[in-house]
Amino acid sequence: MLNVPHSWGHPLRMTSPRAELSPSSWNRSSSSSNRKLILAGQIAFLPTGILQTLLGPMLPILIARWALNDTQAGNLFLVQFLASLAGVQLSRLLLTRWGYRPAFLWGLLLMACGVSTLLLGSSALGMAAVAAYGLGLGLVVPSDNLLIAEIGSGSSSDSGAASQAASQASSEGSSRASAVSLLNFFWGVGAVFCSLMVAWTAAHKLLPLFLGSVALFLLLLAFAMRNLPFPAAATSSAKSAATPEGSSSSSSWPELVKSPAIWIFAAIFFLYPGAETAVGGWIGSYASRLGPRGASMASIAPLMPAFFWTALTVGRALGTVFLRHFSERSVLRAGYGAGAAGIGLMLWAPTLAGVIGGALITGLSFATLYPITVARLSQRFGVAARSIGAVMFSLAAVGPAVMPWMVGVISHSTGSLRAGLLLPLGATVILFLVHLFEW
Repeated sequence: MLNVPHSWGHPLRMTSPRAELSPSSWNRSSSSSNRKLILAGQIAFLPTGILQTLLGPMLPILIARWALNDTQAGNLFLVQFLASLAGVQLSRLLLTRWGYRPAFLWGLLLMACGVSTLLLGSSALGMAAVAAYGLGLGLVVPSDNLLIAEIGSGSSSDSGAASQAASQASSEGSSRASAVSLLNFFWGVGAVFCSLMVAWTAAHKLLPLFLGSVALFLLLLAFAMRNLPFPAAATSSAKSAATPEGSSSSSSWPELVKSPAIWIFAAIFFLYPGAETAVGGWIGSYASRLGPRGASMASIAPLMPAFFWTALTVGRALGTVFLRHFSERSVLRAGYGAGAAGIGLMLWAPTLAGVIGGALITGLSFATLYPITVARLSQRFGVAARSIGAVMFSLAAVGPAVMPWMVGVISHSTGSLRAGLLLPLGATVILFLVHLFEW
């Protein structure tokens, strides 16, 4: 079912026959509105990718600027993602009561405020800036993912004939996963752009200009999105109308927590984002300390996350093709298995080329795992995923807060960053084992 913007909710009030929209005209209008929202969501994910991965290439710079040890550097990740956790909780309130618009606008403004003040002062002010844009990310990331998953499966076709219902139902999961994968492709473009621009602008002493430009782009984007026809807040009647027959989306939480699927989703939303963030966030510092040439390699450390995020982005661009030919479950199993192998290669390779190869393999393998998981959540719970998803996206904020921080703690206590990076390797292996079973 297509989601109708609130201002279009009363077609029967038209009294003139000529003023009435035919079903096909109404569907075309709704589809056009959905396409505008999808485009806006994709554009919004470009700066989101920049800010969510900013600490990776910036970490060696901030460590030197503020004289941080690894534990203190890990605290930056902790602050960002704990703030994101608070933003996710706020997004749940906004989505259920007022819809998507305030979540997007407030999130973009907070992100602009944070990135523009990151380098203006001491490490304490830097922590506050990270918290500000982290809060904004917590509003935008779940809202954007859920919006695209909610409307993406209905945007590719204007036909709603009953005779096609069975085929539409069978392809709905793939359509949702493809839409979310394409959305996260734009996130990956932002992540790659971030790594390259941080490295280039830092070398030319233009880093504050780059951060200011990102802030200006966010402000302009918020202004442009303020009047878009976002779906209205989900009422109880809308939830029941949009819930597929047999879905458990209307079940109460005491009933839901008895389902093994809820706990599996929870584990995935905690472990996978944590592993992805830990690899992307620490690979630059890891490469800068590689072997006896670590000091000479410090200058290229900010570039290292670009290999990981580039592979992730290319994989998401190809994700729609893979999902047409392979089942989601097969892609998940292969992705987690190859991802574990890629991290293993990165950790045990004695040369920079081996680390780069491991980063590329890991990025390609991780590409579609998160989009598929978001799409499966939306498909299973329908519009109620706006509420249930808040819990899952909260875990998706806790994982990236805890795991990169723990990597820093383990590295500081053992004197080996390689030992710390065994943590995301273990998480990826666990997720591979989870997806060997049907659930």
